[in-house]
Amino acid sequence: MIAQQKVWFITGCSTGFGRALAQEVLAAGHKAVVTARNVAQVKDLVEGNDQAIALPLDVTDAAQVREAVEAAETHFGGIDVLVNNAGIGYFAAVEESTDEEIRRIFDINVFGLSDLIRAVLPGMRARRSGTIVNFSSIGGLRAFPAVGYYAATKFAVEGLTDALRQEVAPLGITTLLVEPGPFRTDWAGRSANETLPEREIADYAETVGAQRAAFRADTGKEPGDPHSAARAIITALAADTHPQRLLLGAPAYSMAIEQLESMLAEIRANEALTLSADFESPAA
Repeated sequence: MIAQQKVWFITGCSTGFGRALAQEVLAAGHKAVVTARNVAQVKDLVEGNDQAIALPLDVTDAAQVREAVEAAETHFGGIDVLVNNAGIGYFAAVEESTDEEIRRIFDINVFGLSDLIRAVLPGMRARRSGTIVNFSSIGGLRAFPAVGYYAATKFAVEGLTDALRQEVAPLGITTLLVEPGPFRTDWAGRSANETLPEREIADYAETVGAQRAAFRADTGKEPGDPHSAARAIITALAADTHPQRLLLGAPAYSMAIEQLESMLAEIRANEALTLSADFESPAA
């Protein structure tokens, strides 16, 4: 038996992390609000289970966001854990990218997430408890060719969550950044668009083109198991004091260490130049 049953509200449950997390949350004895743009794709998760409900939710529809949160709070009495999992990828060089695709990825990965946070916070503040789990990525710590705008959305999620954590901590509310590496979630398959062939720029073939091809070729072969990741998230949140961020998978761990050590080395190497930018200290 679990120590305390909680109500989880999870976005993007039709496939990938969202679906795995919904299944593992229910298996652990919690209650779940499972959502998807096409609610028919998640009906099987709730059939015959009075601990779960399925709701339609397009995170880019602000009215539907409010309706889904209100329906969940009415049905279960409140939301204890919000999981902002819904998101998309986009493969293109920064120069190749279109306004439409750039705005679409920000609408889903950043603004939809923000709308949900603002929708659940009044209830969490009233109860002085709750946890907001935001899916970032190893791409929120370091960027790669071909996914500049995807990385930009995840860097935005990192900054937003860090500020949010400090704002809500005195109110009994916590946050968790989830930073997966490569997982078998179809992120690089069905759910990621890419620049049209006629927009590809030959000068980027060895960087963007090669990375894009590598992402596509690895689809279905990634080392990460979504169900193991879901159980890790549940375990992390069960701790008396849970982490502020959770890297998932060996590649994410090694890439994060490499990136942070490289940044620290460069910062230290330029210490004198950095400090020279201040006004001179007054004479003692």
